[in-house]
Amino acid sequence: MERSEAVGLVLARPARLLGVEPFFMEFIAGIEETLAERGLSVLLHIVPTHEEEIATHRRWAERGLVDAVVLVNLTVDDRRPAVLRELGMPTVVVGSWEPGPGIAPVATDDVEPVREALTSLLDLGHRRIARVTGPAQLLHTVARTKALLDTCREAGIEPVIVEGDYSAESGAALTARLLRGEERPTAILYDNDVMAVAGLGVAKELGVAVPEQLSLVAWDDSTMCQLASPALSTMRGDVHQFGVSVGLTAVELIDGVPVVRRWSPPVRFVPRGTTAPPPPG
Repeated sequence: MERSEAVGLVLARPARLLGVEPFFMEFIAGIEETLAERGLSVLLHIVPTHEEEIATHRRWAERGLVDAVVLVNLTVDDRRPAVLRELGMPTVVVGSWEPGPGIAPVATDDVEPVREALTSLLDLGHRRIARVTGPAQLLHTVARTKALLDTCREAGIEPVIVEGDYSAESGAALTARLLRGEERPTAILYDNDVMAVAGLGVAKELGVAVPEQLSLVAWDDSTMCQLASPALSTMRGDVHQFGVSVGLTAVELIDGVPVVRRWSPPVRFVPRGTTAPPPPG
């Protein structure tokens, strides 16, 4: 069978988020770098829903447009892996998933990073802790939420959890709601960098000093986190290398050779200027 020399990636998310969220651009750059060494490229398509993503996969399979696909943002009761298996499309699954014929995961650890960041906040003395999550149906959101609840339960505290969508708008609105509440948190963790930067801006607008009155922690250490004032404490992982690992796995699937089991690079807490002990009282 003639090869298409392309690996497909469909992102079911608002296109406007790609312009402001650095994660996927770094991730795709890592995949592309690896594929280019083999004369392959990434075929990227953006759609609003998973149903349209599945329709895209069916169209690609019917027309032979890609040699393999990369599947991201696994959800609870996700239909996509089964559909791709039915279509016979070699698939790299990004996240925790059981390998099978033609399906190879590049696993992620969303538990230990949460525990590390939360333990750092607890060690500073924080007890009123909130988290602004990504979409609740995502498996990595589920894993992070469970890690947060388990760690807080061990510490004898109950966190406040609100659901965002990774956008600046949701980060700003949810931070404002948290800071205007009766029990204002002294620390907020965010599931990405865009929401955290927006939250920092809202704290300034409301006159809540960071980090003297409020500590903030972002997930994904992008340039915007480093250039924020103060610079955001964050969960840092090598996103580009993550993409490289996915690209290598895709190449092995296409070549039909044994696939090396890979994990995403470890994510570690990096303290900067937005974390400090809570105010007294």
